[in-house]
Amino acid sequence: MSNTMRAVAIHNTAGPATALHIATISKPEPASPTSALVKIKAFGLNRMDLLQREGHYPVPPQAPSTLGVEFSGTIENFGDGSEEDRQGFKVGDEVFGLAYGGAYAEFIVVSTKMLMHKPKELSWEEAAGVPETWITATQAMYLIGEFHSGKSILWHAGASSVSIAGIQLSKGDKASKIFVTAGSQEKIDFCTNTLGATAGFNYHTQDWSKEVLAATGGKGVDIIVDFIGGTYFQGNLNAAAKDGRIVLLGLMGGLKVPAETDIGAFLWKRLRVEGSSLRSRDEEYQGRLRDTLMEHAVPLLKQGEMKVFVEKVFPWEEVVKAHQLMESNKTKGKIICTIG
Repeated sequence: MSNTMRAVAIHNTAGPATALHIATISKPEPASPTSALVKIKAFGLNRMDLLQREGHYPVPPQAPSTLGVEFSGTIENFGDGSEEDRQGFKVGDEVFGLAYGGAYAEFIVVSTKMLMHKPKELSWEEAAGVPETWITATQAMYLIGEFHSGKSILWHAGASSVSIAGIQLSKGDKASKIFVTAGSQEKIDFCTNTLGATAGFNYHTQDWSKEVLAATGGKGVDIIVDFIGGTYFQGNLNAAAKDGRIVLLGLMGGLKVPAETDIGAFLWKRLRVEGSSLRSRDEEYQGRLRDTLMEHAVPLLKQGEMKVFVEKVFPWEEVVKAHQLMESNKTKGKIICTIG
């Protein structure tokens, strides 16, 4: 068996989308008892991939330099461990999973704690679009936001892949109200008419925090999931309900809050703001998230009550076009690349 493989590399280690190319590199081997070698069929793109490609993402020390954190494929072999270490997986199993990096390649080594059996109801492309997206939404809602039935929730970037998953999870677990923000009426209509959000607000033309307060009779929302950061900070404080939770998953709007920000709501609303980066978590934590996803989402995905929305599928030889499409911010759903 060859000890090399093809993988997406970056000219000069960082650069624009056009710096991406396919190169031959060493093939990884499963060394730890809980590790598995997976032959990749498809991988999903995420916004962190763009940042990492440009040299602006803090990659975990255990991650390879190759991009990509979510994939689907088949198990080729395992590290030298016990049946317990393999967690019920065997050679030839169709799986999908989460990785610290390395998914833009023909093969990847990952912990069995970060793998899931691929349901036959999902295509390779759909399965590759689940792990990072749906686990991030699950983490934000349940582990950090402390969501339960009857709570209200606001998903910023409503047509992003994480929010698409989160809206469906919120609806499936009977949120009292589900709000979204988005940059076009088309995206708002998608979130409300297709996904079932209660209402959406255009951040270009509306003061979304005032709209949320109006839609909740002045109460605000119990949970806010935010990818924007600095420029949305004051609006989040204004729109949050008492004892609300604001979950910060991204900083697309900048790292610094405006100088005139009023933080009084922290005190009188008893708010909690918590940030999280899934990729930096250890295997045990990610394994718990995997189990939460298997409980809340996978059964409904298998039944067709929830859906993985795939915007476009590219052969991985067109990874440059895939990155350029993600950079356009015009998508509603996952961008997937297939291998072979």
